[in-house]
Amino acid sequence: MGIRLEKFLAHYGVASRRLAKQLVIEGRVNINGKPVFIPGRHINPNRDNVTFDGQPIINQPEYLYLMLHKPAGYLTTVTDNSGRKTVMDLVRAVRERIYPVGRLDKDTEGLLLFTNDGNFSHRILHPSYKLNKTYHAWVEGQLNRKNIQKLRAGIWLKTGLTASAIVEEVRNRGKLTQYQIIIHEGKKRQIRKMFEAVGARVDYLKRTRVGSLSLGKLPKGRFRHLQTDEIQSLMNENVK
Repeated sequence: MGIRLEKFLAHYGVASRRLAKQLVIEGRVNINGKPVFIPGRHINPNRDNVTFDGQPIINQPEYLYLMLHKPAGYLTTVTDNSGRKTVMDLVRAVRERIYPVGRLDKDTEGLLLFTNDGNFSHRILHPSYKLNKTYHAWVEGQLNRKNIQKLRAGIWLKTGLTASAIVEEVRNRGKLTQYQIIIHEGKKRQIRKMFEAVGARVDYLKRTRVGSLSLGKLPKGRFRHLQTDEIQSLMNENVK
């Protein structure tokens, strides 16, 4: 039976399973010298020769785990055909092949993880683990109690009903109000769309925490390697 190609690519640090699927569709993955455009194919790692962008997939000597303080203006993607800035530009000092775990929108700042460990990426991203992500949103105006309760209970978006969230007002500064919001989902532009659904516009958004891992005082645009206890803590959160 073998192993699914996307799982194989994730295991050997090429990309997360979701991103690996896109790489296959783009024809950047070859099996035995031939491009594969349809995801889901099974391979035999002991028999099939798999390459990515012409380079053979080999077992990396060690797994890496990094956190980046992402500035606004960078796309969370490995490559961009239009030549726009990506988060990979900020981790060029890392010689090993790594990829972002999940994504932050171009205009969103804050904590972004990188790894070459497919199991770690799956553990962070899969919704069944319900790993909390904490954001701080600066919103134009001030929400009343009714709208805050709507955000907490779940908002109907085009993609469906969002899961319940923890929403607290932090402070008010003139025309802007700061809210802390904790969710465990990661739908595209979810927090911005949630606030838009209750008539509020997010002026600035920053992710400050993933599970137990805090951004802390890491300077914007800089990254650091995770400590062993930080990795273990993330892997063990919400495990039943």
